[in-house]
Amino acid sequence: MPVPNPWKSYRRIAAQTAPPGQLVLMLFDGALNSLDRALLGFGQADLAERNATIHNNVQHTLNIVRELRFSLDLKAGGQLAETLCNLYCYFERRLTESNRKKSRDGIDEIIPMLKQLRDAWFQMLNSGAAANPANALPQPQLSAE
Repeated sequence: MPVPNPWKSYRRIAAQTAPPGQLVLMLFDGALNSLDRALLGFGQADLAERNATIHNNVQHTLNIVRELRFSLDLKAGGQLAETLCNLYCYFERRLTESNRKKSRDGIDEIIPMLKQLRDAWFQMLNSGAAANPANALPQPQLSAE
């Protein structure tokens, strides 16, 4: 019987108990961590390992970006939600292209934009403005990985 991974248990419990705004922050952090790991794949000598590392981590990021996009309330969120939706679609296109071509270009382009969104979200949560600005707060459902 495999030994349970305590880190996975911690993340699962954290995701189940975190408020919605904190879940979004966790999603941004997860996407950035996956992209950092994807970039490490470009330095691997073994071609199969290189491609698998890049692919798996970009796919994980794409899943997160899709969750962020699908959780937007476009009706209640107005222009902010629509802008975020368009931005997430752009992220998906660039990351898919980078994954297909095994090119850093899209990843390198997306990381600073994701960091900026993550930092803005962090500031909003810590400023007490988490009262659902423009009703665009996504309500994501995290999977336990």
